Amino acid sequence: MVDKKEPKGTNKSEEIRKIARSMKEKGEKPRPVAIIAVLKKQGVVVSSPQVSMVLKAMGFRPRRRRKAGVARAIVKPAKARRAAISVEDLVIAKKVIGQFGGAERALAAIQAVQQFEG
Repeated sequence: MVDKKEPKGTNKSEEIRKIARSMKEKGEKPRPVAIIAVLKKQGVVVSSPQVSMVLKAMGFRPRRRRKAGVARAIVKPAKARRAAISVEDLVIAKKVIGQFGGAERALAAIQAVQQFEG
């Protein structure tokens, strides 16, 4: 049976962490490809998934990628903001109630509009 472990004293995960910290101190983003290249020069062979797992455990997470050709909406839809009502929303609502001549008439108008939407 062949022992595939590295010689004593070499811990691959610790080497990955050292390089990631030094890259972070230099202002570089620690990415698996760059770390693998540095370790290869030192004679340490590591895999990309191993480097990714160590970086993830350290708190370095890759940023999310957008799907090609899909633009994000800048403004959130009104349904998503339903739970949080700001002071500005209340001021606008008060103006609308004043224009309708009271809260009951404003609510009746809102309910009528909802019937057309539903």
